[in-house]
Amino acid sequence: MTNPLLSEWTTPFEIPPFAQISDEDFGPALDEALAKARANIAAIVADPQAPDFANTIEALELSDQPLNRVLSVFYNIAGADSTPRREELQRSFAPKLAAFSSEVAMNAGLFARVEDLWNRRDQLGLGDEQERVLMLTHRSFVRSGAKLAGTDRERLKDISSRLAVLGTEFGQNLLADERSWSLELSKDQLDGLPDFLLAAASAAAEEKGVKGHVITLSRSLVVPFLQFSTSRDLRCKAWTAWAARGANGGATDNRQIAAETLRLREEKARLLGYGSFAEFKLETEMAKRPEAVKDLLMQVWAPALESAEGDARILSNMMQDDGINGALEPWDWRYYSEKRRKSEHDLDEAALKPYFQLDRMIEAAFDCAGRLFGLAFRPIDAALYHPDARAWEVTRDGGHVAVFIGDYFARGSKRSGAWCSAMRSQQKLAGDIRPIVVNVCNFAKPAAGAPALLSHDDARTLFHEFGHALHQMLSDVTYDSISGTSVSRDFVELPSQLFEHWLDVPEVMEKHALHAETGKPMPKSLAARLKKAANFDQGFATVEYVASALVDLEFHMGPPPADPMQRQEQILAGLKMPHAIGMRHATPQFAHVFSGDGYSSGYYSYMWSEVMDADAFAAFEEAGGPFDPDMAKKLEQNILSRGGSVDAEALYLAFRGRLPGVDALLKGRGLAAAS
Repeated sequence: MTNPLLSEWTTPFEIPPFAQISDEDFGPALDEALAKARANIAAIVADPQAPDFANTIEALELSDQPLNRVLSVFYNIAGADSTPRREELQRSFAPKLAAFSSEVAMNAGLFARVEDLWNRRDQLGLGDEQERVLMLTHRSFVRSGAKLAGTDRERLKDISSRLAVLGTEFGQNLLADERSWSLELSKDQLDGLPDFLLAAASAAAEEKGVKGHVITLSRSLVVPFLQFSTSRDLRCKAWTAWAARGANGGATDNRQIAAETLRLREEKARLLGYGSFAEFKLETEMAKRPEAVKDLLMQVWAPALESAEGDARILSNMMQDDGINGALEPWDWRYYSEKRRKSEHDLDEAALKPYFQLDRMIEAAFDCAGRLFGLAFRPIDAALYHPDARAWEVTRDGGHVAVFIGDYFARGSKRSGAWCSAMRSQQKLAGDIRPIVVNVCNFAKPAAGAPALLSHDDARTLFHEFGHALHQMLSDVTYDSISGTSVSRDFVELPSQLFEHWLDVPEVMEKHALHAETGKPMPKSLAARLKKAANFDQGFATVEYVASALVDLEFHMGPPPADPMQRQEQILAGLKMPHAIGMRHATPQFAHVFSGDGYSSGYYSYMWSEVMDADAFAAFEEAGGPFDPDMAKKLEQNILSRGGSVDAEALYLAFRGRLPGVDALLKGRGLAAAS
């Protein structure tokens, strides 16, 4: 029988035929697609014609299209709906794919053709986008070791293969720890838990096949439990398990994986002629240098720490008023912070959540995209990879733009966090290829028949990921390699973080923040209190994030630590990290940094982009308001449609006319007065 991953897809909009694909199809499909890609590379090298852009660069762009199709389906499913078989396949695929990447990067004949074009680039008559793709291609070869020889060349291959295996193991270990722990609650352990959390804990219990209520290590369950449970002992138990992910000893412990990963990255950087892995990694980013990153983070750290320390004193006093002596602990912060928010701002998470229904928030994101960019969304009845996933056709002026898939609920088979990916990216080289874009979140699933209720933070996450989706959907470039979100890591978060601002636009709230039971809009007094409290607890949020970003950066700036956990503690001690605040991602669970190297030396990028997103939204406010059509057009034309076809700094300058400073970020987080 024909492997469905390798055959033509006759499904609507060529959505992968998930109903026909079995796990046993992936291995043979990968092997055949790899063989085809290798044959395509060999044909480029053997071409007797002199190298030109079409027979070398464009041919290289097209060489791995069948492979990309197989992998995009597999990795989307493996991340969102893992099984033991899929995890086994991931482990077997990692070294194969690393070997193939090394083969291509170190193919002397192929690089000779690329190098020839690079040396003659001024004589080729290339367009701007072609020049950019040639530069990126040549740079990628050099940074992948194309100019190495002998033992250095072979060693880099071995390092790449080992890093791929380690990244896969790290992510799978973290998922295993999250999946294996749960806290069953008896009836007398439910004190303080609001109805929305009880419903989510009941749904989690049902998924695990037990009666009653269960708290898992999904952020959408454990965070509200830490906010509301009146039992300090149970909060301690939940926090301890959450903080221990990846560091529980045994087969799923990630600490040695982190140590080996850091050693290999440093060795890789040295082989390629860099002083540190951070220097290597940041060379291609907007920041350029580790020192520039550290300077930004430390400008934010000082006022954030001052704010957090002031908050800690208030929370400690509240705890002592409850008759609890001793230090404020990490499992106390969210509980007393929630009580303080209710007291000072008359805000109750349980009262807020009914206004943030999942379906209404999806509609809100779609509505904003329609008003800004003319996009319309129509549900598609298609077989997807999981019953929770939904699909929409995206159109503009009646023409097809993209397919958007949303997969919103937490489950044991889904890795934690939220992300955007593309099962197919926009390009024009192989025809007018329109994207298939996926948003994956981990919101608590409600009981059958009940509406899914989000926190305000959850709703921001939904808007954030949809901002990434818009970057993919509105892409308008020729080449896959520079499509959509294929931009520098510290620029990729700009569209996502910028789109978050529209959630809090009053007219958006009035239209879409409707009570789940009454259908009435959020009272203006409540909306005003929510806005006033927008920066509540920002000291905590900023400290937990910046601490993680600084640990990531320090790990990669100097010699690799023999004991990353000991080095982590040294870094935090030097920062005077408050005892009651944990890192947002401690080393053993820092998937951004250790499940592959996408954000290694780059976790700072959310904050680098935030400097721009605060300034970019201000541009709308300075013009005709949040839905100013001219600003929306400038945003699409200069950023969202351009992908990586132009240097990120030039894209932002084209949109805004200048680069922003850190002041807008500090003001946006309510930290400016403390600086």
